[in-house]
Amino acid sequence: MTAWVLAAALALPAPAVAAPPRAGVLVLGQSLGGIRLGMTKPQVKARWGARFGKCRTCLFETWYFNYRPFEPQGAAVEFELGTVRRVFTVWKPAGWRTADGLLLGAGEREVTSRYGELPRRRCLRYAALLKAGPGTVTVLYLYDGELWGFGLIRPGLAVCV
Repeated sequence: MTAWVLAAALALPAPAVAAPPRAGVLVLGQSLGGIRLGMTKPQVKARWGARFGKCRTCLFETWYFNYRPFEPQGAAVEFELGTVRRVFTVWKPAGWRTADGLLLGAGEREVTSRYGELPRRRCLRYAALLKAGPGTVTVLYLYDGELWGFGLIRPGLAVCV
């Protein structure tokens, strides 16, 4: 019996290595790709792994989880005092969506028909639609009339970065 259990265990596939999701989900006001505001660095590493680049010029420690080295698509996590203060997608990664199915790449009309008219902030080359919740602000980034990115930030933080 013991030999059978050992053989069965050896036949199982190895556990998946943590990595940023290929098709992450934004749960408005709660999480982005499984990352929540206030998570610690070890919690982020446990969720997305340790393959990330660190921003050298950012005011706050920021980890970039790009799908391919030196290519912009992926996601990022910004920390303050060792906990997540901001999490956001980078450069419209394919397959990312909201929990209710709104995909990056959707038109602005689809965004507003789903979530109503949201407060808008004009940034240098894009716009940000804001949905405030308890302890979080969900940000829907628009570029050229298209949903380009997602973010979760602590209330009071700058939206345009």
